[in-house]
Amino acid sequence: MTIRAKLLGAAALLMPAMGSAQEPPTDTFVLGTIVLTAESELNPGGTSSTVVDEDIVRQNRQTLDDALKIVPGVSIGNTGGSRNERLVYVRGFDRFQVPLSIDGIRVYLPADNRLDYGRFLTPDLAEIQLQKGHVSVLNGPGGMGGAINLVTRQPSRPFEGEARLGIEAGNRGDIAARSGFVSLGTRQADFWLQGSYFRRDSDGFYLSRDFVPRPQQGAGLREYADTDDSRLNLKAGWTPNATDEYVLSYTRQTGAKRAPYNIDLPMRGRPGTGTGGFQRDWTWPEWDIDSLAFYSHTELGGGYLKTRAYYNRFDNLLSSWDDSTQSTQEALAPRIFDSRYKDAAWGLSAEAGTEFGPDHEIKTALHYRRDRHDSIQSVAPGTGREPDPLERSEEETFSVALEHGWQYSQALKFVSGVSYDKARMLRADNNDTSGFPGPAVPGSYPTDSTDAVNWQLAAVYSHDSGEYHAGLSSRTRFPTRFDRYSTRFGTARPNPALESERATNFEIGYGGQIGPATVQTALFYSKVKDMIQSMPTEEWDDERDRPIVQSQNVGDGTYKGFEIAANWQIAPDLGLVANYTWLHRGITDPVRADYRPTDTPRHNAYLRLDWRAMEGLTISPSVELSSSRLSESAVQPSDPDQIAYTRMSGFGLANLDAEWQASEQASVMFGIRNLFDRDYQLVEGFPEPGRSFFLTTRMRF
Repeated sequence: MTIRAKLLGAAALLMPAMGSAQEPPTDTFVLGTIVLTAESELNPGGTSSTVVDEDIVRQNRQTLDDALKIVPGVSIGNTGGSRNERLVYVRGFDRFQVPLSIDGIRVYLPADNRLDYGRFLTPDLAEIQLQKGHVSVLNGPGGMGGAINLVTRQPSRPFEGEARLGIEAGNRGDIAARSGFVSLGTRQADFWLQGSYFRRDSDGFYLSRDFVPRPQQGAGLREYADTDDSRLNLKAGWTPNATDEYVLSYTRQTGAKRAPYNIDLPMRGRPGTGTGGFQRDWTWPEWDIDSLAFYSHTELGGGYLKTRAYYNRFDNLLSSWDDSTQSTQEALAPRIFDSRYKDAAWGLSAEAGTEFGPDHEIKTALHYRRDRHDSIQSVAPGTGREPDPLERSEEETFSVALEHGWQYSQALKFVSGVSYDKARMLRADNNDTSGFPGPAVPGSYPTDSTDAVNWQLAAVYSHDSGEYHAGLSSRTRFPTRFDRYSTRFGTARPNPALESERATNFEIGYGGQIGPATVQTALFYSKVKDMIQSMPTEEWDDERDRPIVQSQNVGDGTYKGFEIAANWQIAPDLGLVANYTWLHRGITDPVRADYRPTDTPRHNAYLRLDWRAMEGLTISPSVELSSSRLSESAVQPSDPDQIAYTRMSGFGLANLDAEWQASEQASVMFGIRNLFDRDYQLVEGFPEPGRSFFLTTRMRF
């Protein structure tokens, strides 16, 4: 077998739009995949990328953001600030506009949907599906700018298993993280079982040796960056015949983390860092997700029926401390609290399809979901003070969709679709704690609903020279509870009638063979309307000497760009993958003329060589390149109508990894990330890891 079969899927050759669909890996949980087309695994009118498990483990990309960072059209960010969450941008669209699913069931946090992609682990995955631009209406609400789906494993043999142990070290030689993974499965004549468990305990990461120490952060280990994450996945499947399948699945994901401080701003309890304007002292002792789901696929004559029913639970605890020692919560001040979220969701979706003659296929889908958000706020919990009354909100979301595929000729196919989505807030409690330290006063916000019609059109033309595709779609995303009701610690006013954002996405692309290389390209343009932005009101915040703000549908934007990816088999033992993305974002604000999009670079590129140095040994150097990006400055100007920005420098990171196949069952992976120990930042005041090493041993049986 040539090295081409092992080229990096995460380099994400933009998959051809249609016509040459690949079968998913045999260990992929097929019922957990999302709809990418009316017929095949690929997407008409848009581009999709699949990151497979072998590429993830070889490069030790154990979190979702890290696994996606080298996919064309994707850039990785960091919220900075007190939350310090890892972000993924798909062609400029953020975590609110690109839904995340696990085995086809959406992960959604009804309070604010502030997903931290660093909490989602990858070792138990068979693949990561990434949809860019054109997203099928059959997948349900959302999908304004793309979709991400984490697909777990299912067994393919009578008995199979895998075990891994891994360590990670910093540039000073100290062990920084430890991980372990085990997976067992069996496939019998009419049933199968699969179970896996992974845990990663990290002390944080080591900064570049070029980092200049300061009172907020010394040299070496990044302070307050420690995490502890695990995931358990259990599945049981029944296959009564060759076409039907019924699966029960349970997933439990746990996480705990602290958030590093800005290296340039004052810290309470840390001498020499300055006074006034202190940073928040926040930690997350709990960041847990549970999901119980049932999947089915049943053939019905000339058609089929697929269903998913699920119950999801999200438990989150945010603790705010007296100072940066993070040891006490005793100050009688609103900033000292435990904020516990206990969220639950119940949902059901069904998809059915059938063929009409040899050239037409109709698919329809129905989705229903009900979310409940419970918030319990305890101010100064270290003093024994009673928690505030429970605050509850409830929301239901409904979607019905229809998709039609028409094979006009052997070379030309059209796909069209339409959906109607509606979100209705049923309850929105409010505890007014402005009278602190007195008791909270329970109340309720007014409720409202919003709906939207989404549509898509696409065409795919297959020719001897390759495949050409074009797509046009219009998709929306509903506002979160935070958008509608959050007062943001007294600085904002609710807006229950907030409407959806909308993006109209257009794309043309080509995939085929150009000389010795397989090339995929896409040219995309998105027009975004009714963007949700914080706007100043006529009310004034005397304490902060700023106007009170409100979320409103006022922003417009354009996201445009170009992607190209290539796969070249240079020699039998040498292969190259490369991709490049050019992205330009523009956003207008009716009040702040200086408003600029942040956190995404104009240029991104990735190159990787896979060299089989000898039988059983593959060595792979790679380079990640990123141009500069804007970051919103943590120190804002006195004029509330002005925004301060800092331009973060571009960077290039060299990496090296190697895999030694010691035997048919045993292998060892070793690698170096940020080989030249580059000191760089994605967000002002938050340096990224310096040089690091990893070693993973794997046994498969």
